[in-house]
Amino acid sequence: MRRYLIAGNWKMNKTIGEAIELAQKLVDALKDVNDRDILICPPFTALHSVYQVIKDTNIKLGAQDVFYENSGAFTGEISPIMLKDVGCEYVIIGHSERRHIIGETDELINKKVKAAINNGLKVILCVGELLEEREAGKTLEVVKTQVEKGLEGVSSEEMKNVVIAYEPVWAIGTGKTAKPEDAQEVHAYIRELLSKLYSKEIADETIIQYGGSVKASNIDGLMAMPDIDGALVGGASLVAEEFTRIVKFVKQ
Repeated sequence: MRRYLIAGNWKMNKTIGEAIELAQKLVDALKDVNDRDILICPPFTALHSVYQVIKDTNIKLGAQDVFYENSGAFTGEISPIMLKDVGCEYVIIGHSERRHIIGETDELINKKVKAAINNGLKVILCVGELLEEREAGKTLEVVKTQVEKGLEGVSSEEMKNVVIAYEPVWAIGTGKTAKPEDAQEVHAYIRELLSKLYSKEIADETIIQYGGSVKASNIDGLMAMPDIDGALVGGASLVAEEFTRIVKFVKQ
């Protein structure tokens, strides 16, 4: 049975002091939630401090990116070992902002996915199409390529450590959200694709999140869809009250 996973991606926001304050508010507000998993992903600089706040709670820690080597002359990069050391259980890989602003390729993302899994991290692999790709009717084609290339070399056994996040790029930070039915169509397609790449059992066990302007006002409709297993929340995760309402969504 898949458990809902609600993740907050804080992106490049919050100083250490602000991060501690937000984490403490979330610990207090969400302490009674035990039927779904909660994850927060602060910037690298705040990971250690936030972990001290949440380490004995029901909130898990994740990072927003990782490098594909464990150590070495890679100025500015952070390794999977460092993330584990600081208390991370999850890492986001292939977020659209890294694909389209930083220029990350499917090949680079795949190397990161394998390095993270090899070091005992759970991966949230992000996939999704640009507006022009959607308008050209290429959504499923783009998503198929990103899933297949992102998971290349990942075994059936390792898939238990993989979450897929579908994030239509045109809906991220724009206030536009995919209609629940449109998101469900892509989620169902991803699950079908996983059953072909692996097995129906693995497909049925894999958590597929939705990301793209998720807020308290639209979470219920999204989570009512059969193949949407949680959310990767951006801006709304920076406000304790809003993220709390999202985490506490009522299953329709």
